Amino acid sequence: MPFHMGPMEIGLILVIVLIVFGVGRLPQVGGAIGKSIREFRKARAGEETEDKDKDVAKSSETEAKDKS
Repeated sequence: MPFHMGPMEIGLILVIVLIVFGVGRLPQVGGAIGKSIREFRKARAGEETEDKDKDVAKSSETEAKDKS
C-alpha cells in the first residue's frame, strides 16, 4: 500500500469528512459515492465484453476467409 495509512490517519480523515459535510448529508454523500462506483464497474465490465466481442468477430471473419 503506497500511503501506509494507519487507524489514526483514517480516523482523522473521517472526522474531517464529518466536519465538512455534516452528519445530515453524510448518507447522501455515501450513496452518491456508491452509485458512482457501481456505474464505473458496469462501464468497465462493458468495455471488457466489447473487447471480447470484437476479438470473437475478428476470429470468425478470419475463419470465414480461410474457408473461402
